[in-house]
Parts: sequence; structure tokens; C-alpha cells
Amino acid sequence: MDILLIAGLWLEGSAWDDVVPELIALGHRPVPLTLPGQGDGNAGATLDDQVAAVLAAVDATPGKPLVVGHSAASSLAWLAADARPGKVAGVALIGGFPAPDGQAYADYFAMEGGVMPFPGWGPFEGPEAADLDERARHRFASAAVPVPEQVARGVVRLSDERRFDVPVVIVCPEFTPAQAKEWIAAGESPDLARATHLAYVDLDSGHWPMTTRPRELARVLAEAARA
Repeated sequence: MDILLIAGLWLEGSAWDDVVPELIALGHRPVPLTLPGQGDGNAGATLDDQVAAVLAAVDATPGKPLVVGHSAASSLAWLAADARPGKVAGVALIGGFPAPDGQAYADYFAMEGGVMPFPGWGPFEGPEAADLDERARHRFASAAVPVPEQVARGVVRLSDERRFDVPVVIVCPEFTPAQAKEWIAAGESPDLARATHLAYVDLDSGHWPMTTRPRELARVLAEAARA
């Protein structure tokens, strides 16, 4: 199966370099995406540009792909399910929930000169970054691509209720499936609360398992594709 891989904030397609060969070995065709404004030098890119890039990748696959969104990009995966409910086999959300309709995509940190730079490791101390050693942290920070302001502050627009019938797998890295279920029940993800096919997978890692647990992550995604 084609598996579209969308990394979260500050990351380009190369974030999946260690996952790609594992998925190929498991019989799948991984397609890591480098989004407009996150790796192509286009600081003026918008959220609409990124959604269009994801949909172009969905449309280019011969069958129905599994669309994988990491962290904030969970919203991009869900937007693909909304725009192409009959074309997407399922979505896998790694360490994140999709933003609801009408909410900003990822307006989390300070903007500087029209972009949202990586804020350093302070906001992520704890379970999120606990499995990243100093070398991995330095490599991440050095390669981090500032997110265009028009992406981070772009407004999520969802319109097709058929998205709720698209199967969803929530991959739980720095939190547990029990915590995810509790958050959804408490109203933190109105869309996932309405999903009719929702599964949870525990993954013992921090927030960036593509870096620290690529083989395990690949197996989880391969299983999601088979399901």
C-alpha cells in the first residue's frame, strides 16, 4: 500500500529517512512529503498550499493510500480525509489530534519575521523529548525549518461529514492510549469523538518516534495499512 508520510512542525520529508527503508522491507511504498514552506525555501507558503500538496499526493496514488500525520500534521492528514473521503484508505495520527473546523492550524509559538522558528527544547522537556540524546537534539534544532506564519495561523476548514467514516489509528508515543481516550472523551478532539472506526496503538517513545524508534514505528504503520 502507498503510505503518505507528513511530518510535523519544522520538519521536511527527510524526517522519515529511517522509517522509509523499514516500510519498504515490510512490503509498502512510503511517500515522504516535503510541504510548501517546510523545506523548499518558500516562506510565503500558506496552509492552503500545504493542503493542496497533500491532496496532490493522494490523487497521484493508484489506489487508496494510508495518510500519516505526525504531531500538528495530524490536521493535514484529517483534512485529506475530509477532502477525499472516498480516496483515503485511512489515517494514522502520530502524537497529535486534528484541529477542529475554524481553529488555527498550529499557532503555538512566537512569530519572528513572518515565520514561526523552532523555540528550543524548553517547551518540550519531559516525556516528549526524554528519549532524544544531545546529539539528536542538536541535529533536530540545526535542521529545523521555520514554519511560515500563514501556515501556522491558517484556519482549518472541514466540510464533509464522510470523513468520520474514514478509519483512524491514533499512535500514542509520549502518552498512553488510556490518556488519549480520556482526552477525547473530555472534548479535546470533537472530530475524533465522532469517528466511527477509531483504534489506538501504544508506542514506547517520545514525540519524535521516526527519529528514536523508526523500526517500531514502521511496524505500527504497516499494521495500520494492513488493517
